[in-house]
Amino acid sequence: MAQCVQSVQELIPDSFVPCVAALCSDEAERLTRLNHLSFAELLKPFSRLTSEVHMRDPNNQLHIIKNLKIAVSNIITQPPQPGAIRKLLNDVVSGSQPAEGLVANVITAGDYDLNISATTPWFESYRETFLQSMPASDHEFLNHYLACMLVASSSEAEPVEQFSKLSQEQHRIQHNSDYSYPKWFIPNTLKYYVLLHDVSAGDEQRAESIYEEMKQKYGTQGCYLLKINSRTSNRASDEQIPDPWSQYLQKNSIQNQESYEDGPCTITSNKNSDSNLLSLDGLDNEVKDGLPNNFRAHPLQLDSSSDASNSIDGPDHVKSASSLHETKKANTGIIHGACLTLTDHDRIRQFIQEFTFRGLLPHIEKTIRQLNDQLISRKGLSRSLFSATKKWFSGSKVPEKSINELKNTSGLLYPPEAPELQIRKMADLCFLVQHYDLAYSCYHTAKKDFLNDQAMLYAAGALEMAAVSAFLQPGAPRPYPAHYMDTAIQTYRDICKNMVLAERCVLLSAEILKSQSKYSEAAALLIRLTSEDSDLRSALLLEQAAHCFINMKSPMVRKYAFHMILAGHRFSKAGQKKHALRCYCQAMQVYKGKGWSLAEDHINFTIGRQSYTLRQLDNAVSAFRHILINESKQSAAQQGAFLREYLYVYKNVSQLSPDGPLPQLPLPYINSSATRVFFGHDRRPADGEKQAATHVSLDQEYDSESSQQWRELEEQVVAVVNRGVVPSNFYPTQYCLNSYSDNSRFPLAVVEEPITVEVAFRNPLKVPLLLTDLSLLWKFQPKDISGKDNEEVKELVSGEPKMIGTEVISEFLINSEESKVARLKLFPHHIGELHILGVVYNLGTIQGCMTVDGIGSLPGCHTGKHSLSMSVRGRQDLEIQGPRLNNTKEEKTSIKYGPDRRLDPIITEEMPLLEVFFIHFPTGLLCGEIRKAYVEFVNVSKSPLTGLKVVSKRPEFFTFGGNTAVLTPLSPSASENCSAYKTVATDSTAVCTALISSASSVDFGIGIGSQPEVIPVPLPDTVLLPGASVQLPMWLRGPDEEGVHEINFLFYYESVKKQPKIRHRILRHTAVICTSRSLNVRATVCRSNSLEDEEGRGGNMLVFVDVENTNTSEAGVKEFHIVQVSSSSKHWKFQKSVNLSENKDAKLASREKGKFCFKAIRCKEKEVATQSSEKYTFADIIFGNEQIISSASPCADFFYRSLSSELKKPQAQPSVHTEKQSLEDAVRLIQKCSEVDLNIVVLWKAYVVEDSKQLILEGQHHVILRTIGKEAFSCPQKQEPPEMELLKFFRPENTTVPLRPSVEQLSNLIKTSLHYPESFNHPFHQKSLCLVPVTLLLSNCSKADVDVIVDLRHKTTSPEALEIHGSFTWLGQTQYKLQLKSQEIHSLQLKACFVHTGVYNLGTPRVFAKLSDQVTVFETSQQNSMPALIIINNV
Repeated sequence: MAQCVQSVQELIPDSFVPCVAALCSDEAERLTRLNHLSFAELLKPFSRLTSEVHMRDPNNQLHIIKNLKIAVSNIITQPPQPGAIRKLLNDVVSGSQPAEGLVANVITAGDYDLNISATTPWFESYRETFLQSMPASDHEFLNHYLACMLVASSSEAEPVEQFSKLSQEQHRIQHNSDYSYPKWFIPNTLKYYVLLHDVSAGDEQRAESIYEEMKQKYGTQGCYLLKINSRTSNRASDEQIPDPWSQYLQKNSIQNQESYEDGPCTITSNKNSDSNLLSLDGLDNEVKDGLPNNFRAHPLQLDSSSDASNSIDGPDHVKSASSLHETKKANTGIIHGACLTLTDHDRIRQFIQEFTFRGLLPHIEKTIRQLNDQLISRKGLSRSLFSATKKWFSGSKVPEKSINELKNTSGLLYPPEAPELQIRKMADLCFLVQHYDLAYSCYHTAKKDFLNDQAMLYAAGALEMAAVSAFLQPGAPRPYPAHYMDTAIQTYRDICKNMVLAERCVLLSAEILKSQSKYSEAAALLIRLTSEDSDLRSALLLEQAAHCFINMKSPMVRKYAFHMILAGHRFSKAGQKKHALRCYCQAMQVYKGKGWSLAEDHINFTIGRQSYTLRQLDNAVSAFRHILINESKQSAAQQGAFLREYLYVYKNVSQLSPDGPLPQLPLPYINSSATRVFFGHDRRPADGEKQAATHVSLDQEYDSESSQQWRELEEQVVAVVNRGVVPSNFYPTQYCLNSYSDNSRFPLAVVEEPITVEVAFRNPLKVPLLLTDLSLLWKFQPKDISGKDNEEVKELVSGEPKMIGTEVISEFLINSEESKVARLKLFPHHIGELHILGVVYNLGTIQGCMTVDGIGSLPGCHTGKHSLSMSVRGRQDLEIQGPRLNNTKEEKTSIKYGPDRRLDPIITEEMPLLEVFFIHFPTGLLCGEIRKAYVEFVNVSKSPLTGLKVVSKRPEFFTFGGNTAVLTPLSPSASENCSAYKTVATDSTAVCTALISSASSVDFGIGIGSQPEVIPVPLPDTVLLPGASVQLPMWLRGPDEEGVHEINFLFYYESVKKQPKIRHRILRHTAVICTSRSLNVRATVCRSNSLEDEEGRGGNMLVFVDVENTNTSEAGVKEFHIVQVSSSSKHWKFQKSVNLSENKDAKLASREKGKFCFKAIRCKEKEVATQSSEKYTFADIIFGNEQIISSASPCADFFYRSLSSELKKPQAQPSVHTEKQSLEDAVRLIQKCSEVDLNIVVLWKAYVVEDSKQLILEGQHHVILRTIGKEAFSCPQKQEPPEMELLKFFRPENTTVPLRPSVEQLSNLIKTSLHYPESFNHPFHQKSLCLVPVTLLLSNCSKADVDVIVDLRHKTTSPEALEIHGSFTWLGQTQYKLQLKSQEIHSLQLKACFVHTGVYNLGTPRVFAKLSDQVTVFETSQQNSMPALIIINNV
C-alpha cells in the first residue's frame, strides 16, 4: 500500500471515537451562525484533547488515555441513504487529485526506473469518509451516542425552560418507538447543559445568574457557560485571527454537494490528522410543534436535482463544483469564526476539556463499572471479567467451528438487554477509551457467545474488533490474529452479504499488515474484496494492492503494472476518468519499450480514450500516435479500429483550432533520407524509330561508378571549353539529388522547368491508407530584378499560384505494409529561393475495404474513387540529416553532421533546354560494322543555345563526319548496296595496284593538342534557336570486342546570353550496343631484301595480312567479302598486292582464313617534306568493283579515332639522368630504326540472311603496325594471367642496369645484303682457285651518321664451324671502316675464294656499327637472319 500521513496506531483510534449528540435551541444556533458555523462545526477543530486523561478501570487500576478525541454532531433522525454515501465517496475521490508539481518517488527495480507517487491522498480521503459515514447498526455500539449536549442561549427569555424542552426532545427521540435513528449507547444518556453567551451583545450578569441557577439544578459537573462572539464581525479588525475551520469545511468543498434546503448543512471531511470525523449535521430554522429543529432529513439524502447534475458517469466533476460554489455563499471567500477572538478559541477548547473530564469520562467509567457488575452478577462469576482474563486464555481452548459448518443465522437479533450485548457494549466502551486489554477480553468472550448462538453478524463484529484490539494492545503480548479478520471478512461478505462491513475489515486489516511489512498478505486481502458491486471500491483496492507489490522487499514490477491497469479499468467504469488515466500512465512506464507491444497498444489506446474524454486532446493524439507508429502486431481489424479512433480524435483537435498550424501526422512513415529531387522534364517515350536521349530520370538506379564517369566527362568538356583548365568554381551538374549525391551546396533549378520530389512512403499497418490531395509544402522567397527579398510564405497553395505551381495528387493509395514512392511536382514561375518543407495531405482509410489475409485488397478497392471513411488534413516534414563530418580532429571526436540542401533549390533565370533524338539507332552490330544513323537536336526552351559539343569515353564508336562538307557524304550514294561509305566505281580489270589519296587528321577534329573525346557538333551557324530542330548524320562503328557495350554520350551546350549562376548545361545519353564477332585481322611487316626500287631508294617493306572469319553463324552471317585493303601512314604507302594465287575472290565463309601480302614503299621525300606532319597518305587496294575512298568520312574518321585511342595508351617514359642522356639518345635512335608507322584498314562486306531477306552489312578493321617483325592484331588480345611466383623476402640490390638496345633493334640499324650469282661454274682442273665477285650493300636505316666496321675474318676455326661455312676465304682487306650518312646505301666490292665445289654460306662478314658521336660499338646480327648460299660447280 502507499504511504499514509497517519500510522495505523493513530488511524484506528481516530476512526473509533466517543460520539456526542448536540441539540441546540434556535437562538443558540443563531449565535453560532454569526460565524457561518453550526454548533457542532464550531467545536470541530477543538475536539481533540491537548492533555492526557486518566480514568479507573473496574479493578480500580489507573488507565491513561492519550490524544483522546470526541465527535460532536447534530442529531439526525433519518439514517443516511446508501446511494448518497456512494455519491459522497465518489465526489471525495474525484475531488482529490495528485498535487501539481508533486515530486514522485523514483523506484529502481531491476532494469526499471519508475516514477511512482508515493502517497495516495484520494485513497486516504476515501477511507476517512467511508469510516465516518458508516451508519450506526444494532450489532455494535462504537458509533452510538454516549452523551447529548443541550445548548441554549443566555439571550433567550427563559433559558432554563428551554433546557427542559430540549431535554424532553432528546428523551422523546431516544425512547419513542417512532424514532429508530439515531442509536444511543445506553438508556440513560449523559445530558450536558451548555449555556451560550454572546459577549459582544448579551448581558454578562444575566448569563452568570442563569448559569448559577443551572448549577443548582444540574450540578456543577453537568453544565457549562460558554462565552463566544467577543467581537462583532462587521468591525474591521487589524488583528488577523487564524481560521482553523477552513481545513474542515473548505478543503473538501467539492464534497459539500448537498444544497442547503432550509438551513445550512455541511458535510465535511478532513484530511488533517487532527480530526478524522465526518459530521453529519442537519439543521432547520423552521420550528415544528414548537420545537426548534426538524430532524427528519439526513444531509446524505439524495435529492433529484443534485443527483441529476452530478451523475457518476459525468465526464468531469469540476463543473458541478464550480456551480456549487456559486450556490453556496457560505463556503468560498467566507471567513469562519469572524466574531471569535483567540480568547474565544481558548474558551471553546477549555469547554471541551471540561466536558470530557467532568462529564463524559466519569460517565463512561461509571457505565463500564455497571456493565461489569451486571455481567458478574448475571453470569454468577466470582471475579470481575478483568481478573478472569488469564484463566480464560491460559489453556483449554474450545475448538471453533468452521464457518462453513455454521448455518446462515445472520438474521438472529438479540434484545437490547441481552447479556451478550452487554459484554459487547462493555468491550466497545473499553475500546473507545483505548483500554485494549480489557476490550480484547470482552470481545473474545462475546465472540464465543455469538458463535455458540450462531449469531454470525455479531460474531463477525466481535472477531473484527478482537483482532484490532489484539494488535493495539500495548507491549504486543500476542501476535495479530489475522485469521480473525479473514473469518470476519468472509462472514460479512458471504453470510451477511454486508459489503460495507467487509470493506471496513479489509481497510483496517490491510493497514495493520502493511505496518508489519506483510505486503503480500495485504495485497491478497485487498484483491479479495474487489467485486462487481462497486467499481470505485475495487479500483481503490486494486491500486493499493499494486502499491503493495512495488513496496515489497524485492519489488514485483510487472504485478504492480498489471494491477494498476486493472485499477485504471475499474476507475474508468466508476467514472473517475482522471484517476483511470493516471493509473494507465503509471503502468505504461513498465510496459514501454519492453516488447510487450499488444499490452502497450491497449494501454495507449485507453490513455488516448480517457484523455479524449477529459478533453486533454494533445495527450489523446500522442497516445494514439504511439499505437500507430510502433510496429504493430495487432490484427488488421484492430489496427483499422485504432486508425479510425485516431482520425476521429484528430478531427476534433483540428476543429478546435481550424486556423492553427497543420498537425504533424504519424502515418504513413516517410523515409526522409531516401527522398530524391529531380530537376527537369520527364523523358519522352520512344516514338517509332525516334528514340529520345536517356538523360537522367528517377527510374534509374544510382550507380557510383557511372556517376563518376559522367563527372569526368563533364570535367573533360569544361576543360576543353576553358582552354585546357577546369575552373576552380566548377561544380558537376546534378539533375537528380539523392542520399549518395553531394548535397552540401544549394542546387540550381531553372525557372519554368518542373522540380520533381520523390517521397518514399511506407505503410506499417495491415490496413490500406488513402492519402488524398497530396502535395508539397514549401516556402518561397522571390527575388525581384532589384535584388531585394520579399519573403512570401505559402504553406497551402490555393487560388492561382503565381510564383510556384504545385501539383496535387488527388488520390494515393498505399496498401497494407507496402512501400511506395510518390512523385510530386512544383513549377517555379519566378526566380528566388525555394525551400521544400514537407508534404501535406488528407490521411484516411478506405470505407469497408480491408486487406484479407495479406492476399490483397478486396475487388473494387482500387478502382475509381475510393470512398473515404474519415480523413484529417495534416503534414509531415521532410527533415534530411546531412552526412557525418569526418575531416578535422574535432569532427572525428564528436558527432557532427553537415548540411543537406537537396530540398532548398535556388530558382535561376531562363536557360536553353536541349532535347536529342536518335533515329535508326541500332542495338546490335558486328564488331567493326559501320552503320549510319541520324541525330536530331531540338531546342525546346525560349532561349537560343550554342557551343554544342559531345564527349564520350569511346570516341572510336561514332562520328559526325569531317570538318569539310566535301569529305562527308550527306546521304548514302546510289551504289551497290546503299553503302555508308563514299564510293567510286572502278574498272574490274584494273591491276591490284594502289590508288593514292591523302587527308589531314585536322579535318577530322583530331588535332595535335586537342582531346579526341570532345567532339564539337557541326550545327549550322553554331546556334540552335528556340523551337528549332536540326538533323545530322551520325556514323557508328561496332566496338572491336564482342559483348554488350554501354557507351555514354554527354552533350554540352551553353546559352547565348551568359548566365552568372549556370555556365552550361548537359544532356546525357547511354547507348547499349551488343556486338557479335566478325573478323580477326593479324598483320606483320618485314623488310624486303630485294634491291629493285623504282625510286632507286632502299626500304621496301612486305606486309602480310591474315584475315580470319571468327563469326559463329548465330547472327545469320553467310560470308564476308574483303572488298578493299588500305594503308594509311605519314611515311609509307601500299604499292601493290603481291597476291600469291591468281584467284581475285576474297570471300571468307565461317571459320575460314585468308592471307594477303602487300608491298609497301616509302612516300616520296618531297611529299613528306612539304606537307604538315599531320598529313596521312591513304593507299587503297581494291578487291571489289568499287573503290571506297578511305580518306573520306566515315572510313577516315574511324581510322583516326582508333589511331588516337591507340596513341593514348601509356608508352614507356624515358628517364632523365643527365650523365646517361647521350647514351639514351643513341639507344632511341637505334630503336627508331626498327619502328614503322604503317596502319592498315581492312574494309569488308557481310552477307546476312534475316527473315528470309538478304542484307549487306559493311565494316572496317584497323591494324596499327609499329615494329618490324612484330605481329599486330585488329582486336585486343586477351592477356594470359601471369603465373604465380614465390615471394622473395630480401631487399633487391639497387643496381643500375646499363640501357642497351635489344638484338632485334640493333640488327635493324644497318641493313646488309650480299649480291652474288646464285651458282658459279669454275673449271677447277684448269685453275685450282675459284674467285667470285660479291657486292656487300650496307644501308643505314637510322637518321644519324653511323660508323661501320666490316670484319671479314671468320669468327671461329673449330671443325664444326668449318663444316657450316665450308672452306672459303675472303681475299683482300679483312676489315673496312666506313661512315654512312643518314639513310645512305654503300656498296663494298668483295672477292670470295673457293677451292672445292659445293654449297657455301657467304653470310660470314661481321658488321659492327656505332653512332658517330658515340663511343660504344654495337654488333649487328643481320647476317645470321638469312643464309646467303652460293653453289660452286665444276665444269
